[in-house]
Amino acid sequence: MERVKQISVFVENARGKLSKITTALAEGGINIRALSIADTTDFGILRMIVQDPEKAVAILEKQDIMVKSTEVIVVEINDEPSGLNKALCLLRDNDVALEYLYAFVSKKENEAYVIMKTDNADAAEKAFTNGGVRVLSAKEVYTL
Repeated sequence: MERVKQISVFVENARGKLSKITTALAEGGINIRALSIADTTDFGILRMIVQDPEKAVAILEKQDIMVKSTEVIVVEINDEPSGLNKALCLLRDNDVALEYLYAFVSKKENEAYVIMKTDNADAAEKAFTNGGVRVLSAKEVYTL
């Protein structure tokens, strides 16, 4: 199964820098499906799932914006108190380290999607599949 590609953009923590990125993507017809931003005093890392990551990278590189593509895993969890815990326990029990995660809501009732970066994507995918947690394909995620 083809994995989801996330784009990460290094953003100077200054007025107007984030809107430069979103303007470039909007003008290029790129829809942002999910995002997360982690910042420090001077810089932030904007992580995004978009419907066409290769096109998004090309658009941002033309604007001299530092961008990188990374493979991540997207899982579908039950939108209930134990949903995320079940997925995280599967990683723990299979000795897979979680580097970061962020989520976005599903259009389906009672489900949510969680984007995860782990130290071993193959082992994480196997743990989720064997544990009854659905892993979404890139095609599924890009068309949500």
